[in-house]
Amino acid sequence: MAEAVRFERVGMRYHLDAEVLSDISFTLESGSFHFLTGPSGAGKSSLLRLLTLAERPSRGRMLIFGRDTATVSRRARPALRRRIGIVFQDFRLLDHLTTAENVALPLQLAGGLDPQTIRAHVTELLRWVGLGHRLDAYPPTLSGGEKQRAAIARAVVKKPELLIADEPSGNVDPEIARRLMHLFLELNRLGTTTLVATHDTELVEAVGGRVLHLERGRLIDIEDRGPLRNPVTGARITEADHRAPPHGMADAGARTGPTEGEGR
Repeated sequence: MAEAVRFERVGMRYHLDAEVLSDISFTLESGSFHFLTGPSGAGKSSLLRLLTLAERPSRGRMLIFGRDTATVSRRARPALRRRIGIVFQDFRLLDHLTTAENVALPLQLAGGLDPQTIRAHVTELLRWVGLGHRLDAYPPTLSGGEKQRAAIARAVVKKPELLIADEPSGNVDPEIARRLMHLFLELNRLGTTTLVATHDTELVEAVGGRVLHLERGRLIDIEDRGPLRNPVTGARITEADHRAPPHGMADAGARTGPTEGEGR
């Protein structure tokens, strides 16, 4: 199977300080779903910065979509980054733009689509994540769950091959966290390689799948928690659970997202 990510004995340090990551080796197969866990200070944020190409390894070998990042030129790095979607813990929505405008921003910056086509794609995607009734709402008026779903929509509007989520359940209550995780699983079923960093051990137990565990800058365990499960119902996820995704997002089907008004 093709690999989206490969780390080979990767180390990372900031300036001349001690290494924050040491001898990290793992692979993320294309279309796979993984959790990243570990206590505060374990190195999760540094690992995410490497995966999103915000930093370079100090040593070792890191391949993204088969390309050794050490040999990728500065000019070529933006194109590689555009294949990666990022869901930030603090949402990073622009308060002066509506929900729809925030989600449309990556498409507008990329160019190539007229405003009507962008609006149609964004509207369909926001309906899919349950925010069709909040298209014209501004971020300060959104709940925590709504902001997180808007951030997810913005991260996937350009159909990334790799989706990185940093503590997506950190600012919402447990019920909303499970609904959000269900959405990540649906996106994964569309073929998006997904890595979710979290402190929420109960959520990891509820979902299952593979777990990368960091401690003191070292990857100490890669654990298989069994088949992926719907964190809302507890049922094992199968192909039959999914219906059509938003137009153009993928060839594979996916069950529709949360109904509008859910997860407030």
